[in-house]
Amino acid sequence: MLAFIVRRLIGAVIVLIAVSFITYLIFVKIPGGDPAPRIAGRTATEANIADIREKLRLNEPFYDQYWGMMQSLFTGSLKSYSSQLDVVDQIKGGIPATVSLCVGAGIIWLSLGILVGLISAVTAGRWSDRVITILALIGISLPVFWLGLISRYFFAQGHPFSFLPDGEYVPITDNPWQWFVHLLLPWFVLAILFIGFYGRVLRSNILDTINEDYVRTAKAKGLPYRRVLVKHVLRNSLIPIVTLFGLDFAAVVGGSAILTETVFDLKGVGWYAAKAVQDLDLPPIMGVTIYATFFIVFFSVVVDLLYAWLDPRIRPT
Repeated sequence: MLAFIVRRLIGAVIVLIAVSFITYLIFVKIPGGDPAPRIAGRTATEANIADIREKLRLNEPFYDQYWGMMQSLFTGSLKSYSSQLDVVDQIKGGIPATVSLCVGAGIIWLSLGILVGLISAVTAGRWSDRVITILALIGISLPVFWLGLISRYFFAQGHPFSFLPDGEYVPITDNPWQWFVHLLLPWFVLAILFIGFYGRVLRSNILDTINEDYVRTAKAKGLPYRRVLVKHVLRNSLIPIVTLFGLDFAAVVGGSAILTETVFDLKGVGWYAAKAVQDLDLPPIMGVTIYATFFIVFFSVVVDLLYAWLDPRIRPT
């Protein structure tokens, strides 16, 4: 186990370096990637632009620029080109909103996805299975930004059915109830896509697993159907779901909930990333990239350990 953890830590460092370096190259080499003219303004002279390039070390070789930016990021002194605000502080400020959104949505999509998949598999071929399949496909097909806007209109903006606040984030330390009701709508909007997808994947896994030899053996021994379904079928069918959830949760925590955060004005890490990309502001982009990569690598290790718990035949070595 120790050797496994050490290897994964070394791999995590390599992945962080590779992803950050590739991201840096992309935004440095794209047309218009030079931040000096944007910072200087429309009426700036060539001397002003040259002075800004010198101040930001943009005249140095790109590998020296990259190394300097990484040093600034990990020492907490990296500042945005456009706002001159500290990047690490801005990311820290957005983490509570992003984590609150992702944890609540993750609980909803995982629990409802398992429930939907289990019901659909148990009633395979019946009318309930067909209804669940249709609803799942609809949920998968709905764009998050469209669903968010429609949800805000009907449930949070003065419509006769409105009963929820309209976006924004209230810290849980300020008012737990307002924290809950402000995030209720974003939770379900973000979760709906995953519920349908997880339900379909789990249904397929259960229908495949239920025909395995060990399941037939358990039935032949006279074990109750519910015990066979939960202990033998569902437990093994959840292994691919663990993979999906670990990577999906890491991605949304890392900033892929951009559209949900933007639609509901939550001002989390995803919202900060979207603003940085819009402004072609490289320091925040690099900071968010490192932040997102860390969570994806971390949760991939957690997934491997959960594998071993769900299936004793799997042991990380």
